[in-house]
Amino acid sequence: MMPRLTAMVRVAACACAAAAFVLPCVAQTAPATLTIDTQGSGKPVSPMLYGLMTEEINHSYDGGLYAQLLSNHTFRNNWDGVESWDLIRNGDAAASVKLDKETGPSAALPTSLKLTVEAASKGSEAGVSNAGYWGIPVRRRTTYRGSFYAKSDGVGPVTAKLISDDTGAVLAETTVPVEGNAWKEYKYALKVGAATESAKNHLQLTVAKPGSLWLQLATLFPPTYNNRPNGLRIDLMEKMTAMHPHFVRLPGGNYLEGDTMKDWYNFKETIGPLVDRPGHQAPWTYWSTDGLGLLEFLEWTEDLHVEPVLAVYAGYALRHQIAKPGKDLEPYVQAALDEVEYTTGDVSTKWGAQRAKDGHPAPFPLHYIEIGNEDWFDTTGSYDARFAQFALALRKKYPQYKLIATAPVKENEGAEPDVIDDHYYKSPSDMFNLVGHYDNAPRTGPKVFVGEWATRSGSPTPNFGDALGDAAWMTSMEHNSDLIVMASYAPLLVNVNPGAMQWPTDLIGYDALKSYGSPSYYAQVMFGSHIGTSQPPSKIEGAHERFYYSVTKDDKNLYVKLVNASSAPEALALDLKGLGTGAHVAKTTTMHAASFEATNSITDPERIHPMNGEARFTGAKLERTLAPYTIEVMEIPLQ
Repeated sequence: MMPRLTAMVRVAACACAAAAFVLPCVAQTAPATLTIDTQGSGKPVSPMLYGLMTEEINHSYDGGLYAQLLSNHTFRNNWDGVESWDLIRNGDAAASVKLDKETGPSAALPTSLKLTVEAASKGSEAGVSNAGYWGIPVRRRTTYRGSFYAKSDGVGPVTAKLISDDTGAVLAETTVPVEGNAWKEYKYALKVGAATESAKNHLQLTVAKPGSLWLQLATLFPPTYNNRPNGLRIDLMEKMTAMHPHFVRLPGGNYLEGDTMKDWYNFKETIGPLVDRPGHQAPWTYWSTDGLGLLEFLEWTEDLHVEPVLAVYAGYALRHQIAKPGKDLEPYVQAALDEVEYTTGDVSTKWGAQRAKDGHPAPFPLHYIEIGNEDWFDTTGSYDARFAQFALALRKKYPQYKLIATAPVKENEGAEPDVIDDHYYKSPSDMFNLVGHYDNAPRTGPKVFVGEWATRSGSPTPNFGDALGDAAWMTSMEHNSDLIVMASYAPLLVNVNPGAMQWPTDLIGYDALKSYGSPSYYAQVMFGSHIGTSQPPSKIEGAHERFYYSVTKDDKNLYVKLVNASSAPEALALDLKGLGTGAHVAKTTTMHAASFEATNSITDPERIHPMNGEARFTGAKLERTLAPYTIEVMEIPLQ
């Protein structure tokens, strides 16, 4: 692990010095020159440029951001039985389990797990256990809150225990009285004392009397971000907060569409009490419980102090099923109108009142609505008419919102898109080549939302070559942010346990207990923390081929972002015209690696990370040398 350093760099002493990374002083050719008019006002920087894209992939929600810890908590059955739930028969206990398809607590959850106990007593209990999503994380002096729906024929109280896999020690225990043959929700708390932090734990629910017990919707939550019930994982939310995003594109890409028409993201089945949410098949091979539903998505944006970019289903499924424009599409258009009303309507509206009933009377802010996802895959060409049908209906009821198309569309009067969503997944070399893509693009017509992008060579998370490609691409998006109004990396999250990942190269990795930021994650933190409001005039001369930069500013500071993706150092002379003749101190944030392949991991989470420093200089001239494979942001006070 590289040590954390705070370096003060006196650039006059050695032209080869860079914050925290010192190269031998050798003779060099004349440095490249970056000239910046610090007092000039150039193109604006989009205030919403950097945001987050999310969907259920790589166990991003269940087994990830959604803090609920029990796997298959609605007791779904497969060819091997009720997955993730194992039968317990301690001592002389005799018992069996099966899925009961005849009874459940709600129409959404009409089945249940039936535990039939022939023999049990104290010390010879029977029940079920669940090991969570690749383990249940236990931290010392922490309270875990659980619940389940149950009915019984007199089997008595249920004992809930958190147990260490390695030692068998009971880490927390409580008794839950369960009575009667009517479905009822039961809640309990498990308080862990001075335990060793570990993910190698499981939950047991047991009884000590013969009889039958039916269970459904068993949940277990650790403390959540902002202490929200049914909330989100704290460490992942903290990592997102550090990125300084301005929006969350939700509920996702392919997750919005589903493999087939019946798997589309129907928001109405994701709101209200958990017991009324049936869940649905997600496109990345596993079931989505929808515990993280539309309201939780919106509260996620509220907790990050950002706004949603609301994606609505547009009648196309991934296996090329389509709702034909016209009558067949009308129910989905109405669903989109209802979803916007749920998000933004006041309590006098039908769906605004439903949101209030669900616990959030205040409407959420909204400016952008995206119609569909990656509809260029629709080879029938129906998206032109599908988009137009949605656009006309949305603009009639909600003319204040901007509409995003996911593919180029033929213009229809009143149905023109305000923004087009472009997606890019590239290798490092191809991402470097893409940097100038928008430089000469026309500034008439729709704006651009780069709704999904990533440099992809590392797995499960980006390596430093990917971070260099990402940083180079971000300089390009900043150069062109008069056209590019928003951008979001994808995928955002990955559970790094074996079998959890469907898509390699994901920004933030985690297991049940820990999480880490990739080099690309830190590059986004660096850029998102220094965005600025405008681009002063600038030009560079004499730089290496794989050297990239962006310059932005606000009322207080100039932000200079430098990317040296070359294997050679880059000597750079900054000519800061208009800065003044006095002494200046620039804050520097620098990230460096020895190779493209260097990376972070769950076991070495901070091998590569930014380090802070200073550069002191006098007047308007500042000289820097960036080491090979370096990303740096300079914050230079303008006053």
